[in-house]
Amino acid sequence: MAGKLSVSPLAPASFPELPEIAGVEFSALAAGVRYAGRTDVMLARLAPGSAIAGVFTRSSTRSAPVLDCEAKLAAGAETDAGAAILVNSGNSNAFTGAAGEGSVAAICAAVSAASGIPTARVFTSSTGVIGERLPHERITQRLDELVAGLVPDGIETAARAIMTTDTYAKGSGAVVQSPAGEIRIAGIAKGSGMIAPDMATMLVYIFTDVAIAQPILQQALSSLTEQTFNAITVDGDTSTSDTLLLAATGKGAARIDDLNDASGRAFVEALHKVMLDLAHQVVKDGEGASKFLEIRVTGATDDADAKTIAMSIANSPLVKTAIAGEDPNWGRVVMAVGKSGATANRDRLSIRFGDILVAEKGWVAPSYTEEAGAAYMKQPELQMSVDLGLGNGAFTAWTCDLTHAYISINADYRS
Repeated sequence: MAGKLSVSPLAPASFPELPEIAGVEFSALAAGVRYAGRTDVMLARLAPGSAIAGVFTRSSTRSAPVLDCEAKLAAGAETDAGAAILVNSGNSNAFTGAAGEGSVAAICAAVSAASGIPTARVFTSSTGVIGERLPHERITQRLDELVAGLVPDGIETAARAIMTTDTYAKGSGAVVQSPAGEIRIAGIAKGSGMIAPDMATMLVYIFTDVAIAQPILQQALSSLTEQTFNAITVDGDTSTSDTLLLAATGKGAARIDDLNDASGRAFVEALHKVMLDLAHQVVKDGEGASKFLEIRVTGATDDADAKTIAMSIANSPLVKTAIAGEDPNWGRVVMAVGKSGATANRDRLSIRFGDILVAEKGWVAPSYTEEAGAAYMKQPELQMSVDLGLGNGAFTAWTCDLTHAYISINADYRS
């Protein structure tokens, strides 16, 4: 975008101090992919033996980098030579036909030549405008500089390089003790608009020093994605470029062989914390967002129905604009439940805003007052609970409000 966006009012005070992960180095620079002088390419180099897991968008128009990453993970190349991840912002290299595939091949070849890592272990992502050819030579001619600039503590600069309409760089980390030894995790993400759950919903790169086999790493990632990145939405639109890569270098103290033993549970818990934090940061940086909303659905016939209802509420423009206007319009929640297609019974339904009982038994709760609802809606972070009264199904989703700024940002996106 031509102008600089104001930092989201929901942004953290600063980029967090993340633990260094043994076996991974980062670099970034301004290659001028779309805008001059803007840091827009990052490279991560992983030590030999690193395992990589991933999940990707299920869009039928997914980008050339996504298709290439999927193919490489499916092929399961040997890990002995290490791996590399290169990401550019400004251009998504999506809907670019054979030229897009050629750009991926050129970038992977250049990374391989500069780093010595085989092309089968070079993973790329691109984010930005759709339908414009990627000027990949602006990247490939800077690969020697990128490799020369690799440092273990460069993750914050890497996080800034992958931003598009993001108003702040997103990072999260964890250091935990387990019976197998210390576990260290650090991750970065980008995402602000075109966010809806259909895999990863953004670009996310997470690194850990544990030693773990790729199938076990993939199992952990896939299961946690449903509870984190697949439980958020900003605008209901799924990107063509969504990618989540999790890399385990094996250079730390801990080895994980079973996700269900004490060390495995510690790893999963820490990974879940990092993933959920990054997912929440994406929602809090939703384009034009001024409110963060948690939607808890319980009492559904099953978890699938609970998710359907939660996402129906979270994606409703009427609910989201009511939140933006600080209007406790619970009728819009009733509407979103009803339109979802999931099983619901009017007379068993109850709705709460925070701790305030708003509606029950098919009507407004006798104790509810509009003044209490309006006062609650003034908070920057809100919780909405819906109980269906039908079963044990439950799901929690997170979203943001929809403001005039969302229109302004996207109307001006390509300028």
